[in-house]
Amino acid sequence: MDSLDRQIINHLQQGFPICTSPYQQVAEQLGITEAELIARLERLLSEGVLTRFGPLFHAEQLGGALTLAAVKVPAERFDAVAEVINAFPEVAHNYERAHTLNMWFVLATETPEQIAQVISAIEQQTGLKVYNMPKQREYFVNLQLEA
Repeated sequence: MDSLDRQIINHLQQGFPICTSPYQQVAEQLGITEAELIARLERLLSEGVLTRFGPLFHAEQLGGALTLAAVKVPAERFDAVAEVINAFPEVAHNYERAHTLNMWFVLATETPEQIAQVISAIEQQTGLKVYNMPKQREYFVNLQLEA
């Protein structure tokens, strides 16, 4: 990663324009070509420097739903259960924690009713209880990490 890569990452954390040519607009602001910006973003993603580049949507405002869920998975079944849970397209991400409930994941569905349906399907396929922990309040943290 060079200084221009860092500049791109830092700049894009401030936002991405909504217009007919957003990459072109950002490239002009950075003093590079659109093709160079896109090529650098593709490289940063393929190398794993960036794990994701794209919009974040507020599912509830679009009629959908989000929830945090957790499962107590026996250590010897952890990888197999993770594979089952990750196969659900509604699972946004899944991670291990050092806790009694050692597998945590986020469900994102098109409708609020689908949350219960997906949880039930996961319980049936894994034989494990899924603890649904919907958010009660939301806080906005404008976290920006200097590259």
